Amino acid sequence: MTNSSIGRHIFETALGWMAVTWSAEGLTRVWLPERERESVLRRVEKREANLPDAPLSPVIAAVVESLKSYAAGEEVDFSTVPLDLSGIDDFRLAIYDAAKALHYGETVTYGELAKRAGHPGLARETGAALGQNPLPIVVPCHRILAAGNKIGGFSAPGGSRTKEKMLAMEGVRVGPPPPAQASLPL
Repeated sequence: MTNSSIGRHIFETALGWMAVTWSAEGLTRVWLPERERESVLRRVEKREANLPDAPLSPVIAAVVESLKSYAAGEEVDFSTVPLDLSGIDDFRLAIYDAAKALHYGETVTYGELAKRAGHPGLARETGAALGQNPLPIVVPCHRILAAGNKIGGFSAPGGSRTKEKMLAMEGVRVGPPPPAQASLPL
């Protein structure tokens, strides 16, 4: 990315209010939808208190438009979005790279993703890595399922229900979230 600015941007989508943050190297974080702008703003400020609202570079503007299109149910390819994953360990980088290679509507299990990332047998660790994914949708952690192609968990607002809704938007049908899974309305 040639733009040297850093910043944040909060925007409305068909699914609710979202935010992105970025550095000179690329996108640093995607904040999944909330019903209220203030809810997203609180989450962003809790994590990135000193990050300013900033003018969008052409690259970040395109990412925002792509996220809006995705939220409206359109098929979007995020594979060329520049990412800043500095500070992320090699294991998580491998997991995120493998997840980013998944196409719209394509799902795999945590075990299969671990194998594709070069870490066979580390399904639980893969789940933990995806639970820390700073770039949901762009690094599509919602496309990773539990063994037996069950929905599994999702650490974002709305829990497994959000994951199920995102998969349904992509034409993927899975069973309902486990009853013990806490979830918030989306």
